[in-house]
Amino acid sequence: MTRPAASERGYDTKWKQARRAYLVQHPYCVKCRARGELVEATVVDHIIPHKQDWKLFWDRSNWQPLCEPHHNSLKAKEEHRGYVIGCDVAGRPLDPRHPWNSRKT
Repeated sequence: MTRPAASERGYDTKWKQARRAYLVQHPYCVKCRARGELVEATVVDHIIPHKQDWKLFWDRSNWQPLCEPHHNSLKAKEEHRGYVIGCDVAGRPLDPRHPWNSRKT
């Protein structure tokens, strides 16, 4: 099956304008900031993949600013694994769904 064109998936002029405004308000990658780094965000990511659910597509609470490397590699891995990859400065996983956090002590 051929993937629909970007404009057919909602990434049209209206999206480009909304994306630009969002990145002005949220200029740094949330994944990098969680690691204590300030890296410019260039992508507005849908936290929960919208799969052409237009209400979810336009729900700004489902948006997050990411740098391109995080969006293009890390995000895909996270969606496949089911938890956020990364740790805080103490080495603890950021996501409570990470398997390390489900261990019994």
